[in-house]
Amino acid sequence: DVQLVESGGGLVQPGGSLRLSCAASGFTFSDHFMYWVRQAPGKGLEWVSIISDGGTTSYDDSVKGRFTISRDNAKNTMYLQMNSLKPEDTAVYYCVRPPIWSWTWVPSRKEGYWGQGTQVTVSS
Repeated sequence: DVQLVESGGGLVQPGGSLRLSCAASGFTFSDHFMYWVRQAPGKGLEWVSIISDGGTTSYDDSVKGRFTISRDNAKNTMYLQMNSLKPEDTAVYYCVRPPIWSWTWVPSRKEGYWGQGTQVTVSS
């Protein structure tokens, strides 16, 4: 079975940093696009960053220059390094294997494989 397990969330002050990890199992991780998706309180799903099977990356404008996505295929793990965090980054962050190899998939809980999520709270 496909399993995605996020870790690394927590409470951090504005301007601080966190690194999220996503441990994947049950499929050939290196063959797949992977997404980081977040959901802030009372808001919809928002893709944050994407990494292709080949390691090419993409970022939403709201996090560009502050967040870095990466993957270690030998460890079946994806990461999200988050720097210069802002209160508006507060959300549950999900690791997602989308249903298609695409840069334009619109996140939906009805599609793909999702981790349980990890809470990131940015507050002083």
